[in-house]
Amino acid sequence: MSDTAYCYHCGKHHPIEEMRQLTTKTGKRWRCIKSIEATKADRETRDAFGKKITANNKADSQSRARITLNAGRT
Repeated sequence: MSDTAYCYHCGKHHPIEEMRQLTTKTGKRWRCIKSIEATKADRETRDAFGKKITANNKADSQSRARITLNAGRT
């Protein structure tokens, strides 16, 4: 069994010790404690956390797109 789990909120793998399993409408999913704690903060902090995650996901996506495009050129 893997020592990590995928966090559906931030889109990254974290050690199981840093994760909690939550029940959603579609079933059970893993979510990191950091993202769970961020939802308990005030609106300004939550928005900052969300913008940070969005920026990270966008950068990761753009990086994968560049790698894919460059791989097709060789």
